[in-house]
Amino acid sequence: MNLEKVVFGFFVLLAATLNFGFFVGDIADARVHNVWELFLAVVVNAIATVLKFGDRTQLGAVHLATSLVALLQLLAATSVWIWAVQVSADGLTPTHISSVVSLSGGALLANIVSVVLLVVETASFRRR
Repeated sequence: MNLEKVVFGFFVLLAATLNFGFFVGDIADARVHNVWELFLAVVVNAIATVLKFGDRTQLGAVHLATSLVALLQLLAATSVWIWAVQVSADGLTPTHISSVVSLSGGALLANIVSVVLLVVETASFRRR
């Protein structure tokens, strides 16, 4: 068993599950979308992105691209949340939370692609 692959797979799957946990729920109801879950999704996605930098294969490049897309989407979602809470006079409105959840949905799609790539890579691995 390759410990590096285990750690890599762990963070890829954890990123996807945290993102999914934040995404699920009524799109306009801030009570069902926990800000700490969004924060953890950003942190774990950042860790997964850093772990993908070492792979120099074509599949590794696609892994990195999906991770960068997810991270960018989650950072945009976090920015909207912070702007709504800290700057906007209206506070966190259903419109704001809808934007945050939509952006996290885009990140979730990128995370799903990353998980599919991981499964395909693992399934195609042959022992020497």
